[in-house]
Amino acid sequence: MIEVYVDGASAGDPGRSGAGIFIKGHGSAEQYSIPLGIMTNHEAEYHALIKGLEICIEKGYRNVSFRTDSQLVDRAIEKQFVKNPTYAPLLEQVLDLSKQLDLFFLKWIPSKENKVADQLARKAILL
Repeated sequence: MIEVYVDGASAGDPGRSGAGIFIKGHGSAEQYSIPLGIMTNHEAEYHALIKGLEICIEKGYRNVSFRTDSQLVDRAIEKQFVKNPTYAPLLEQVLDLSKQLDLFFLKWIPSKENKVADQLARKAILL
């Protein structure tokens, strides 16, 4: 199973944002720092997950376990519901993309366990 660590970061809220994606599996590791433009930190967290899903689908990874330190995103995916209408299209995109995988898991982890993805997201802000 592939493990994907995702994180979003913003310099300001809203502000310049980036996504960090760290993929482990099959004896290798991949790192991505993706600039996202101007958005809130919560939006960046969703976009990091979306970008991670897109990368996995593009590479043909079928069994994927994602890790995020965003409780907001984790709860939204688990309940398949968001209170804030701003996040509704982002949630829908995540759910649609996740259906293209054979197995999709999302687990919340503490920030200290997501340091690589966090560093990649912060790097993306500067790109």
